[in-house]
Amino acid sequence: MTRIGVQTMMLRDEFARRGIVETFREVRDLGYRAAEISAVEMSPQNVAELAKVRDDLGVEIASISGGLTAPPGAPSLSTDLDAFVADARTLGARMIRIGMLPAAAMASTARVEEFADRCNDVAAALAEHGIRLYYHNHHVDFARYDGRHLLDVVAERSPLVGFEVDVHWVQRGGLDPVRTLRRYAGRVAMVHLKDYRIGHLSPAVYEALDAGDQGPWQDALREIVQFAEVGEGNLDFPSIVETGLDVGAEYLLVEQDEFYGRTALECLRTSHDNLVAMGYGDLF
Repeated sequence: MTRIGVQTMMLRDEFARRGIVETFREVRDLGYRAAEISAVEMSPQNVAELAKVRDDLGVEIASISGGLTAPPGAPSLSTDLDAFVADARTLGARMIRIGMLPAAAMASTARVEEFADRCNDVAAALAEHGIRLYYHNHHVDFARYDGRHLLDVVAERSPLVGFEVDVHWVQRGGLDPVRTLRRYAGRVAMVHLKDYRIGHLSPAVYEALDAGDQGPWQDALREIVQFAEVGEGNLDFPSIVETGLDVGAEYLLVEQDEFYGRTALECLRTSHDNLVAMGYGDLF
């Protein structure tokens, strides 16, 4: 059964204030029973805390995160595969996801292809342990390389790699989320539910305009596209959720990169309530 969960990147400040277990207790009380782990150092202590979240709070761990490269001293899927496998097994996660390609991989078609080939190699190695590898898109994945989107290059060169489709970043990349989900049907196990909002300009912008100053207006226009709680922006989430179900997504993960004066828990409550109102309460 497909489950709606939370992507923990948005909880990093809550983790710092409350700790992992107490934050997840709040998240569970909001109605979420599944999570993707990101922006959490996978230290022995934190992995033990996450195992407690699973065992004591009943929160299912959908996936953990890793990269092909990492800063000095940090683990990567290229150099520390066994550690990722051990963490996934400890938490009962059947998937590992790559959150973004290294910036250098965008330099040329050849670099994109090299990245994709390495992803496929890692996916093959993980498959021997019963773990699947997935790639999460951003808007940069819809840059064109020799007429193909970067994501299509990855798709063609990495047949063993699945996709985690982030619908906000698809929209920001200029594509339609529903059509994109259908394009990769059969390879999408996770979908990030993140709305796309055109925000309001601040009163200071209009005051500056009244005073004849165009500068704040021009600056604000560059920031007017916002992340939003599910149902609080412009994306058609009933169509997105139904398509996610149709293409076989196992997890629909609520995520929000910025909160605009709210807390992560307040945003998660709004997303939860809106999804329930849409008729998807049985997926939590």
